[in-house]
This record gives sequence, structure tokens and C-alpha cells, in this order.
Amino acid sequence: MKLVVGLGNLEERYDHTRHNVGFHWLDGLANLHGLRFSDNKKFFGLTCKLSETRGDVWLLKPGVYMNNSGRSVGAIASFFNFSPSEILIVHDELDLAPGVVKIKQGGGSAGHNGLKDIIRQLGSPNFLRIRLGIGRPPSNNHGVANYVLKKPSPEDARLINESIEASLEVFPRLLSGDIENAKLELH
Repeated sequence: MKLVVGLGNLEERYDHTRHNVGFHWLDGLANLHGLRFSDNKKFFGLTCKLSETRGDVWLLKPGVYMNNSGRSVGAIASFFNFSPSEILIVHDELDLAPGVVKIKQGGGSAGHNGLKDIIRQLGSPNFLRIRLGIGRPPSNNHGVANYVLKKPSPEDARLINESIEASLEVFPRLLSGDIENAKLELH
């Protein structure tokens, strides 16, 4: 693994929304390693580098809106010649309940516009994903966009934070390529 991307929107008004759980996960990883993000105009986002025995791993928060995340991911992947199989994307997942987290290799976008743009830019869906459940909006809600751009309830926020912590615990397995045991431990 050479690139880990957390999906979200950089504007402060989106900071604690469901759509920004990928950013929160990446912040947790950076904090565990004492890293700080800095602005990187070349890659249209915030970056830092995790130095590991197997080599450096770039951490990226796209600085573009979620639906254009591929611009940022494509720029860094192209610059360093990263293949999709060397990339991990951490994102919110409507089809999983809050607190549920799944690891998945490849697949479609499931309607997630950020993933759609990344797949388009990379020319392949064959990257690793950590899917953090945020649940679906209740039927009386004003649509998916309104739901994902709002803060979760205190109970949902607690469950989401627990799933972030659990998936951070298995990250070293993912980093070493031990995806199956990471899935077994997490699922």
C-alpha cells in the first residue's frame, strides 16, 4: 500500500458530518503516528507521509468537493505511478448501519459520487476500501444529500467513532497485505 485516501469535504461546515467520516479516520491514523497534514497544491489536497519499514505511505485528504475526489487521487497516483491495487480509500457507506465497517477489494461505486469520480480518474475500481457505515436516511428525511451533509445523532456518532477505532486497529494488517485476517478480525 502506497496511498491512503480519506474522503470528505474540507470546508469547516462539513467537519462533523456523516460524509466526512473518511477524513476523521485519516485524522485518527495521522494522530496515532504523530503526523500533521499540510496543503499540497500539486495534489489538490492535504497530505502527509507515513514512513514504514516497507516504504513511505502517502495520506491524502482531497481538497476538492467529494464528487470531484478523483481529481486529487488521480493527480497523486499519476505523479507517483501508483496502481489502483496500491491505494486504500476510506469512505462513508449508506448501505451499512452506523457502527458497521467492512473492508472490500474492488467493486462498483454503489452510487457514491466520490468513488465514481475516483474510478473514472484511475480507470479502474480495483482499489481497497474501508467502508464506514452511516446508515440510510429515514423516510421522512429530505433526501440522501441532506442526510450525508448533516451531523449524525449522538448515538450514531458514538457508533461511527467506534467503527473508526476498530478499523484503525486492523490497519497494520492491511498495510502488511494481510487483508483476509484484517477482514476476519474486523467483521
